[in-house]
Amino acid sequence: MNSITPDELQQRIEAGEDLNIIDVREDEEVAAGMIPGAKHIPLGEVADRVDELDADQEYYMVCRGGRRSAMACEILEGNGVKCVNVEYGMTAWKGETIA
Repeated sequence: MNSITPDELQQRIEAGEDLNIIDVREDEEVAAGMIPGAKHIPLGEVADRVDELDADQEYYMVCRGGRRSAMACEILEGNGVKCVNVEYGMTAWKGETIA
């Protein structure tokens, strides 16, 4: 499984890269803020919503600390979707968030 730190992700966003970011936290966690442009798919829904994702794209998975996003990556990779786990998740995010 590929991984990236929140700082590396922030640098890529600031460089203007078009990234597919998916936040797998629960509704109440996301209500406190999420990375701008991220799509919200709670971990419990990832397996049922794989068909919403393009297998030709790469997805950056984020949660609070990195564990749930790693689980989401395992599910997606098992279904042929390329993904990158954002290590340490939102607890280490220093960039802008939207609520």
